[in-house]
Amino acid sequence: MAFTLQRVLISDNVSPKCAEYLQSNGIAVDTKTKLTKEQLIAEIPNYDGLIVRSATKVTAEVIEAGSNLKIIGRAGTGVDNIDIPAASKKGIVVMNTPGGNTLSAVEHTCAMISCLARHIPQAHRSLKEGRWDRKVYMGTELAGKTLAIIGLGRIGREVAKRMQSYDMTTIGFDPLVSAQESAEFGVEWLPVEQIWPRADYITVHTPLIPQTKGLIGEKSFPVCKKGVRVVNVARGGIIDEDALVQALESGQCGGAALDVFVEEPPTNAALIQNPHVICTPHLGASTTEAQTRVAVEIAEQFVDAVQGKSLFGAINARALSNALKPETRPVVALGEAMGILASGLSSQPHQEVNVTACGPGMKGAGSYVGDAVTAGILKSRATSPLNLVNASLYAKELGVQVNTVYEEGSRNLLKVSAGSVSLVGQVQGSHPVLLEINGQSFGAGVGLVGSLVFFVSSEPLKHLAELAGGLQNNQVIAFAASTASGERWNAAKLTQPASDLGGFEKKICSFFTTF
Repeated sequence: MAFTLQRVLISDNVSPKCAEYLQSNGIAVDTKTKLTKEQLIAEIPNYDGLIVRSATKVTAEVIEAGSNLKIIGRAGTGVDNIDIPAASKKGIVVMNTPGGNTLSAVEHTCAMISCLARHIPQAHRSLKEGRWDRKVYMGTELAGKTLAIIGLGRIGREVAKRMQSYDMTTIGFDPLVSAQESAEFGVEWLPVEQIWPRADYITVHTPLIPQTKGLIGEKSFPVCKKGVRVVNVARGGIIDEDALVQALESGQCGGAALDVFVEEPPTNAALIQNPHVICTPHLGASTTEAQTRVAVEIAEQFVDAVQGKSLFGAINARALSNALKPETRPVVALGEAMGILASGLSSQPHQEVNVTACGPGMKGAGSYVGDAVTAGILKSRATSPLNLVNASLYAKELGVQVNTVYEEGSRNLLKVSAGSVSLVGQVQGSHPVLLEINGQSFGAGVGLVGSLVFFVSSEPLKHLAELAGGLQNNQVIAFAASTASGERWNAAKLTQPASDLGGFEKKICSFFTTF
């Protein structure tokens, strides 16, 4: 599976190396910066790829206008300027460069912590203005203090490593990181309610999502140590700005170092002008090295997607990302094929689908195979283009619930149950194979490739003869269920594709498809 990208628009100031790399790999590029919303909406239908930084707002209107758009790339980490739900609904992949600006953001964070401890910006300004205020700017040592890190991803971990060299104690929280894992890089994992009372300094390194908006605010400041200092080089809004002003004015917060704001440029004068606040204009990723790195990385990720190698950095395409990995691609193909089959063999649309991944080799498949099955099931019902990015969203709209679980077992199997149809399949070699329909075994299995006809009959050989005659020059290879009595499920594979059975399928066929 790969993308076809003929022309990409770069709408923000990105290193020229981005366009150079894309063009050297056969992708046409136009760089048009500072477009108005209306100009971007007018331009975007001409492109199947879009690369932005933080200035371009990729709204639902822009996405809707992007009739050919397949990938939106953010040369950087944060994607809050992109309407991800709107992109996902249209099946557009949104990707970022999660590691490109890590070191720059880490170093900026550490510099901000040091500046908070020693009042460096304030003392600098004072001396420039002709004063010698040594006593006013008495600082504190970082050694022996406790640094709380909210968000233990790439940036949080690297901040911990550097500040540990200052002899700081590091504690932290991340819902996706275990206590055992955080201990490996020297951070004591704690729930947030236990973090607030212990921290001398708090730094945040999370995305801005509903769960993190205002995470440090009117509820957390009162339970912090008096004089706690906070740092935000992540996203504006994670620290509640109004609550921060109140905490600074009361002395509950001893200082803040901010690189990001709810509105940029910031309009909260009470915050910016507070003498205990040091601030920079969103410079966390603003180094020559970082900007070159993210520009090259997003271009490399686009080319990898075109070549079908990977979707590294994709944040809304879990199943599609796995579809491009050599080791998981066959499992995704199996899931989609069994979804198509479950839908085709059913007499009515399914409202509930149960997917079970079994066996040691399928242990991680539960995170993506459900989306693959969903894409297959909804293929005939979707009114707009459907892929592994938007399948689960369409399922929700149609009221289809897909439940995915993992089950221990010695064999690697995929089970799909939808209404009156129950299927069992597995990957054999690198090919999807159907093993059972409603408990009736196909022995060695039916390879879900090429053109297949499924039908119920107690006399499969007779019907196969009729089928072969009805298909004229198409040779038929039969697969018949071997363990059921009476009428049983049968499958016939056509050696040549047949898109039209000439009405003959209405006599005996339950389902005909080409995988």
